[in-house]
Amino acid sequence: MSGQKKKNFQIEAFKHRVMVDPKYAEKTWKILEHAIQEIYNHNASGLSFEELYRNAYNMVLHKFGEKLYSGLVTTMTSHLSDISKSIEAAQGELFLEELNRKWLDHNKALQMIRDILMYMDRTFIPSTHKTPVHELGLNLWRDVVIHSSKTQIRLQDTLLELVHRERNGEVINRGLMRSIIKMLMDLGSSVYQDDFEQHFLEVSANFYGLESQQYIESCDCGDYLKKAERRLNEEMERVSHYLDARSLEKITNVVEKEMIENHMHRLVHMENSGLVNMLVNDKYDDLGRKYNLFRRVANGGLLIVRDVMTSYIRDTGKQLVTDPERLKDPVDFVQRLLDLKDKYDKIISLAFNNDKTFQNALNSSFEYFINLNARSPEFISLFVDDKLRKGLKGVSEEDVEVVLDKVMMLFRYLQEKDVFEKYYKQHLAKRLLAGKTVSDDAERSLIVKLKTECGYQFTSKLEGMFTDMKTSQDTMQGFHESLGAELGDSPSLTVQVLTTGSWPTQPSATCNLPAEILGVCEKFRSYYLGTHTGRRLSWQTNMGTADLKAIFGKGQKHELNVSTYQMCVLMLFNNADRLSYKEIEQATEIPASDLKRCLQSLACARVKSVLRKEPIGRDIAEDDNFSVNDKFSSKLYKVRISTVAAQRESEPENQETRQRVEEDRKPQIEAAIVRIMKSRRVLDHNNIVAEVIKQLQSRFLPNPVVIKKRIESLIEREFLERDKNDRKLYRYLA
Repeated sequence: MSGQKKKNFQIEAFKHRVMVDPKYAEKTWKILEHAIQEIYNHNASGLSFEELYRNAYNMVLHKFGEKLYSGLVTTMTSHLSDISKSIEAAQGELFLEELNRKWLDHNKALQMIRDILMYMDRTFIPSTHKTPVHELGLNLWRDVVIHSSKTQIRLQDTLLELVHRERNGEVINRGLMRSIIKMLMDLGSSVYQDDFEQHFLEVSANFYGLESQQYIESCDCGDYLKKAERRLNEEMERVSHYLDARSLEKITNVVEKEMIENHMHRLVHMENSGLVNMLVNDKYDDLGRKYNLFRRVANGGLLIVRDVMTSYIRDTGKQLVTDPERLKDPVDFVQRLLDLKDKYDKIISLAFNNDKTFQNALNSSFEYFINLNARSPEFISLFVDDKLRKGLKGVSEEDVEVVLDKVMMLFRYLQEKDVFEKYYKQHLAKRLLAGKTVSDDAERSLIVKLKTECGYQFTSKLEGMFTDMKTSQDTMQGFHESLGAELGDSPSLTVQVLTTGSWPTQPSATCNLPAEILGVCEKFRSYYLGTHTGRRLSWQTNMGTADLKAIFGKGQKHELNVSTYQMCVLMLFNNADRLSYKEIEQATEIPASDLKRCLQSLACARVKSVLRKEPIGRDIAEDDNFSVNDKFSSKLYKVRISTVAAQRESEPENQETRQRVEEDRKPQIEAAIVRIMKSRRVLDHNNIVAEVIKQLQSRFLPNPVVIKKRIESLIEREFLERDKNDRKLYRYLA
């Protein structure tokens, strides 16, 4: 096969010319024109589409495409003119129905015509850059029917009238509306926008402008917002039912601008129903509605709500922390702060979608007004003290944690955390020594929280206090095992040995202990110093308690639980029936302020007092006389005699605590300055101050004046030196 020669074939054209009938084009077009008219007249069933297609095909093939195309335009234009007149003649509500019916007919006809002229559509039209048949049909409908002088404005007005009627509560034919709007969209987005949407938005703006003005004059804020929300939802629904989806943003912007943005300030500040009224009365639904509507306003809708809320919270908080009546009860003071925080937390959660910006505003407001009151750290510590002494008795662990977390939340707002630490340490010491804590677990839990918040340094001494309590138990066990026989009938003694650095420094007040107690105390001293070398013990008699057995007038026996000071006073009456204030003071050497509090609790109690005071009165004077109250009685065998507690510090005591805090701050400020200068070597004054504040603000806000004094002190001690050329520049000296 491979050896055979390949034959080349050639295809040649016909040798003779094919003659076409000169009237062929005209005859063929007449057939097609008749067919198009029959299609428009709903008589297409008798037509042979195959034959018609072949005719159109041949016309294009024989170069009569132009005649076919121009004939189509003329025929369609003529027919659409007739359709336009019939639409214009339709009266009232029949106008839209007639338009819709003719539009559907035109679309069906157009589909058939396109099928017949498919060959022209695919070959002649692309090569001559003419408009395709279907698009041509839409353009002609637009120009001849929709944009006819009588139909264009009438259609626009009819559509807008129907929308207006629907807004006023009437029921309209939404299906018909949807068809007409879809027709405009099918004719091109510019037709929908120019012939309807643009005017629709203008009319809507006028409608809502007028309506909002009527509402704002006649409704309160809550009702107005409900109406605005309803209108917004209606417009969204309208778009979903029969408008172009791209109109959604435009029409909602119109409603937002006319009903919300233009009246924002008035709605927020409306008397008796504005934002403040909603906040005061916990109107969560109205607040949520306001938040959701104002959030839609791009340029600062929520900013107004947030600013007004912040301003109101700050004013409320300021009144609370500066009200002299509130300051009389620290526990109630802190509880009110917690209640206020709970209130706004709930509002932000339920109404403001847990918006972070609102939470931040709430936090900054609390930080602002809590620190307006210099005694806030002390009061928060007193609140904790109250809860851990008795307030959390019988409460579940989960609820205890909730309370402690709330306390920590307030603690975070404090700028002077070191002042809180000072008071907390004092109150914790009293709880531990008196055995008055509700739960060791709760105490330790709070210390862990403080440690997490502020670091180990903040809580190391607090943890040391717990360690001392445990060590003291072991020490006492050893003491009784070692000297049990020697103690005999001596009073039973329990000693807590406290490490000086861990516990709040208490001035070691002198107090003459009764001889019976002094003996056993000396035995403990000898035992302790014998088992521990290099230590020194000093008795803190102002922190102890005692159990005394007492027999009153009619042989009534009671066991009295008293403080060490109260014990010293009461045991004087074993040897005397009557003693003056001066004699008691001389015998016990208890400091005057403590002695007066002690005698007040013994002789001026509401229930029957252990001592009788002459003259009778609430206060202790230096010329008072005291004797045992033989008529003392109680249903209980064990009776606790409470000391009149100075629950909150007096002003002089507060000043003294402040001074101690200021003294404690000095080495911390100096340490921060040295750390900064060691790493930076050379730094100007303003930057040192800024860095020191930044480093120490987690514990307290140092005063720039104090920082300057500490810098001077460090220069004197040659840790730093001033630059010789620039006095504001400091250098670190290694």
